[in-house]
Amino acid sequence: MDRFRAMEIFLAVLDEQGFAAAARKLRVSPPVVTRAVTDLEEAIGVRLLNRSTRVVRVTETGAQYAADCRRILADVAETEQSAAGSHAAIRGSLVVSASTLFGRMRIIPIVTAFLRRYPEVDIECRFLDRLVNLIDEGVDVAVRIGPLDDSNYHAAAVGHLHRVVCASPDYLATHGVPETVADLAGHVIVMATGMTPSYEWRFTSNDRTTVVRVQPRLIVSTNDAAIGAALDGFGMTRVASYMVAEHIASGSLVEVLADQQTTLLPINVVYHEGRRTSQRVRAFVDFACQVLREDRSLR
Repeated sequence: MDRFRAMEIFLAVLDEQGFAAAARKLRVSPPVVTRAVTDLEEAIGVRLLNRSTRVVRVTETGAQYAADCRRILADVAETEQSAAGSHAAIRGSLVVSASTLFGRMRIIPIVTAFLRRYPEVDIECRFLDRLVNLIDEGVDVAVRIGPLDDSNYHAAAVGHLHRVVCASPDYLATHGVPETVADLAGHVIVMATGMTPSYEWRFTSNDRTTVVRVQPRLIVSTNDAAIGAALDGFGMTRVASYMVAEHIASGSLVEVLADQQTTLLPINVVYHEGRRTSQRVRAFVDFACQVLREDRSLR
């Protein structure tokens, strides 16, 4: 079997977490998939996968080999696209990553608009609340919130956000509006662990930082749930500004302690940069950057 095809089959087994599922995805028989992986292991002389009756697990060597396969196959595809000429249509597949709520609220509209513009492109969105390794996980473009600590990628700045403390008008009418951060001690706090895993909230005013240790009455695992509790009038919460921008604009939530700012968090579109960066990646990055930079809630 062609070595490139065998690599594609091996990656399909990893992505689909099984031989049968990979066979269905590729529309080939299970024995073809098994044979391809076996041939790769024999050619390399190492075991790439540990098999059992229920699960397939990649070995440490297999994980590194998978990363190399993704890079090699991407290079081949981009070389072929380059040979087709600079005026070739934008086509092919993209993998885009972002955090869960930002992905749903901001990236999905960008993706669907991009797909309508380029009908020969397919996109897989992976919205995860963790740091994604672009190379190891086969991601083409990622949107990252916060300081960047990896210089191996190219980053395009598109905006920034900060955390806001907010509550419903009904809650504030009943419990009062906090005038200082110290007043938070007398309020019902809803904490979303995904955004604020620490019980210490930091505020800055006139270059002076104040740390307040809050005692939440309700702890939830998602920002959606925290916002829902605040909208219900149960208490006040602190989330990223973009998450509640529409609620604050409509008046269903009210920002408090606005003069006590938190550190601005940069937002970047991150991708592989190089002379063979595919046209579809460049097109998506340009498109996403334009839309995000025009978003007032991210400025």
